[in-house]
Amino acid sequence: MKRQEYFNFIEEKLSFLATRIEMRGSLNLIDLHLHAENFYLNFFNLLFEWNLINLNIEQLNAAGIDLIDRTRKIVVQVSATATKHKIESALNKNLSEYKDYSFKFIAISKNAENLKGKNFSNPHSLKFFPSEDIFDIPLILSNIKAMKIDKIKVIYEFIKKELKNEPDPEKIESNLTTIIKILSQQDLTKEIGFETKPFDIEEKISYNQLDKARIFINDYIIHHPRIEKIYNEYDKQGVNKSFSVLNGIRTEYAKLSKLDKTDDIFFKIIEKVINKIRESANYTPIPDEELELCVQILVVDAFVRCKIFVNPLSNTNAHS
Repeated sequence: MKRQEYFNFIEEKLSFLATRIEMRGSLNLIDLHLHAENFYLNFFNLLFEWNLINLNIEQLNAAGIDLIDRTRKIVVQVSATATKHKIESALNKNLSEYKDYSFKFIAISKNAENLKGKNFSNPHSLKFFPSEDIFDIPLILSNIKAMKIDKIKVIYEFIKKELKNEPDPEKIESNLTTIIKILSQQDLTKEIGFETKPFDIEEKISYNQLDKARIFINDYIIHHPRIEKIYNEYDKQGVNKSFSVLNGIRTEYAKLSKLDKTDDIFFKIIEKVINKIRESANYTPIPDEELELCVQILVVDAFVRCKIFVNPLSNTNAHS
């Protein structure tokens, strides 16, 4: 069904964006937050037929609000943080000129359901009804799911244009080759046996409760043949690059496997491998986005090869 196809794509991309914002925010990388602000401006204009503009263009660092629709008298704060303090901090700014406006809060990475039943300090008496005016990804998706298919298709086309990532395959392969070469030259102090039993990808994702990582795995599994080709070419030279790289990723997994949340382990492995590459003496810098993408692909490939995380068929830790 087309409705399901459109909705699944929208859900996947919005969840992917939220996950990236949260992960990069934890690393103090906030450039994506700024892009997301403009994305949600256009997205909400399409979704609710508003006429939002970015107030920060008119007033640099406008206090408390980011977007404004003067026609419908709406002001919006877009935030990667979803707390009572964050909302009240905005409402307590000098918003007296917007006293007859409606205030909306958009949480772009966190679930904000727990905020919708709270009372908020609102000294300038803006129109603000938390149960209706606090938006997060689940609420946005619920609104979309209830729409007519023609509207869902329009949103699907917008999301596809804004968030679909189609990197150059040749560039990916070139960067992966360089990164694999760097990682294969690391001094490995620990060798760990590899899991060999077959498994189902979706079953392994669910078994390991990789809810946020699921999007990355499903998106980047298509690159498995490309990495296989690179590994095979190197291994023909008798230097077994594949074992070195996979063992390095596996070792990082073993070090992190005591963390409570498996999603945290997945993203921390990516972070550790990125740092290892950057610290390498023979690393020639490439754009951060390309480096992050390539490492994500390598980690997903290691997951597919069952070098990291638990194989549900053997019920043993990949690092044991």
